[in-house]
Amino acid sequence: MLVQELRTDVVAPAERWDLWQDIATRTHVPNLLRSERSDDFRATMRVLPLGDLQIAELELPQLDTVRTPRTIRRLDPEVLQINCQLSGDGAVAQDGTEAVFGPGHFVVIDSSLPYDVRINRTSQRSTTLVVSLPRARLPLPARTVRRVLAVPVPADRGMGGALRRWLTDTARRAGEFTEADIPALASVTTDLLAAVLGGHLDSEDTLPPESRRRALRARIRDFIDRNLGDPSLSPATVAAAHGISVRHLHQLFTAEGEAPAAWIRHRRLERCRRDLADPRLRGRSVHAIAARWGFTDPATFSRVFRRVYGMTPTDHRRHQEER
Repeated sequence: MLVQELRTDVVAPAERWDLWQDIATRTHVPNLLRSERSDDFRATMRVLPLGDLQIAELELPQLDTVRTPRTIRRLDPEVLQINCQLSGDGAVAQDGTEAVFGPGHFVVIDSSLPYDVRINRTSQRSTTLVVSLPRARLPLPARTVRRVLAVPVPADRGMGGALRRWLTDTARRAGEFTEADIPALASVTTDLLAAVLGGHLDSEDTLPPESRRRALRARIRDFIDRNLGDPSLSPATVAAAHGISVRHLHQLFTAEGEAPAAWIRHRRLERCRRDLADPRLRGRSVHAIAARWGFTDPATFSRVFRRVYGMTPTDHRRHQEER
């Protein structure tokens, strides 16, 4: 298991603030920290290390994080931190730019420049996803990245929405990954970040071709997952939604040894298998579950499910109930 879970409630209330400062210094860059809740600082952090890239989920009360020229001189790993706010609010100032942000925003900060980030200015608690990666890893010119520092970037639509869903799902399933998954997870995260930031500044053409292709594949897969219940979902509708030809779509998937139609069927089957094993859905018929995920012909669904999983949908449900 790669994920590390760190929390302050494992010590007495009076010791929690000191523990959090130690956690923050070990997992992120050294900063000056202040909080109105330092007398009983209840916070948790789940960290998924992916080589030189890291995804962390933080749940915490009011917190001010200040990086000064002195702390930069003391240690500067030259990293970018991308905050994805899931709940709560905040404000950020860096490189002459000041902004407020809330759920549905990404905010980029650079460890090599002074900054001031205030979390929960008006809210009680917040949840934030933080991606940390070396500045040199991002395939964008330095001048492009600097233009987006401390600028709220939408995370509720388009590529921003795809990135937020990717980070949220990756953080939630962090315990499932192994060392072998690290290169792919880091690569997709980096390419999505580059596409979001480049697209926000109309600089996507500066991305290397392979980065653009990987980002497009990730966006297409996100679109497929969000539309599995639509019976009309097909390679043709997927291609049309992304302004590409069906041939181009097949080329994108062939590069990873897949076919678009097979991927759609695979994702639908996985959702059906999950729902059939869910005790909360025992009152829902097998046909209703299949229809929910785009299978309109019960006989075809049962035949395909049995071929892939070695048992009928009904037998799978019964087997899960007996466990």
